[in-house]
Amino acid sequence: MDSYSSLEPLSAVDPELAELIKNEHQRQASTIDLIASENHVSRAIRVAHSSLLTDKYAEGYPGRRYYSGCSVVDEVERVTVARAKVLFGAEHVNVQPHSGSQANFATYQALIKPGATIMGMDRSHGGHLTHGAEVNFSGRLFRVVTYGVDRETELIDYDAVRALARQHHPALIVAGASSYPRIIDFAAFSRIAKEVGALLMVDIAHIAGLIAGGTHPSPVPYADVVTGTTQKTLRGPRGGFILCTTALGSSIDSAVFPGSQGGPLMHVIAAKAVCFQQALQPAFRRYTEAIVANARVMAEELSGAGLRVVSGGTDNHLVLVDLGQLHITGKQAEIALERAGILANRNSIPYDTQPPLMAGGLRVGTPAITTRGFTPDDIRTLTGLICRVLRQPDSDQVRDEVRSVVAEMCVSHPLPESY
Repeated sequence: MDSYSSLEPLSAVDPELAELIKNEHQRQASTIDLIASENHVSRAIRVAHSSLLTDKYAEGYPGRRYYSGCSVVDEVERVTVARAKVLFGAEHVNVQPHSGSQANFATYQALIKPGATIMGMDRSHGGHLTHGAEVNFSGRLFRVVTYGVDRETELIDYDAVRALARQHHPALIVAGASSYPRIIDFAAFSRIAKEVGALLMVDIAHIAGLIAGGTHPSPVPYADVVTGTTQKTLRGPRGGFILCTTALGSSIDSAVFPGSQGGPLMHVIAAKAVCFQQALQPAFRRYTEAIVANARVMAEELSGAGLRVVSGGTDNHLVLVDLGQLHITGKQAEIALERAGILANRNSIPYDTQPPLMAGGLRVGTPAITTRGFTPDDIRTLTGLICRVLRQPDSDQVRDEVRSVVAEMCVSHPLPESY
């Protein structure tokens, strides 16, 4: 039996890649991950993701494939869709999108034509690239009108959104964000869309897990289409999904395949099935409640330490910090924290005076550390370490002292084997 078909470990077949994967495991295990779009998956999800389902080419949909031998993967996809319907209370689900961006692209293709007007949240105020950024397909294919947050409250001003919608009459309004720390009023967006004759798409990439766990309101009763990802607060594999009404199901499916993708990644779909099943358990609700509780403690501690938290706090999994009073940029903060073993990302803040690559803010999130079992007391300790680094970003002594405490916290909260 040759090495390709044998069950030899990766270290025997490809020692270079095996070593790199080992290094990545060590990196994750020895650092604290506060990147709001990252998490740690369970062993069960990794097993499904690495299964031989990756071998099967399955263009099409269950019962309507373009290849033979799809009887098993048909059932895999049916199970995944059924679980997502229960989890989100959706009439129709497509689990084939390879990512959230792919889900958004397919949704645009299904609902509107190139050149149509879309309204999305300004990226500098918390929106996503695919909500109309000039450098993205969404900004190139469509006429884009952006809304933002109020300068004083840093909350979405729904009256201002309505005024823009009345002025520009978009074909599609996009709600959802990648760095907005507050509850989004989907009912208000729905009323605005209906008033101007627009369709409503809600992107829940970041908050899908919070919605599944009941800690954020669901847009499903209000939106025509909901897109999302499984790798963030849902704690699943990297991938996307689309929820919609039965009436739009055929258009959405056609826009995914053959409209924008070929064969689906059946091993990833299987991992999504495990993710949805885990999210249906009572323990997942407790997990999402802990995510939000930890984020609120972090916001309170940062504010108590004298840092300005955008909008004054958080209702979800992330906190956005204004670094202007510290006279450092988000890039400087990100680099200094990583040197100390803490991972966060630079982020623009509303009405930022810094360019995006430097950014005037820092985004911190609690999904991954909550998965590792961090408690509010741990958050208080961690926030103190963050503040030390941010106040002395160039100090090697502070870096080393913080790194030592981080190492102890990582040992106390190892990467989870399962949950």
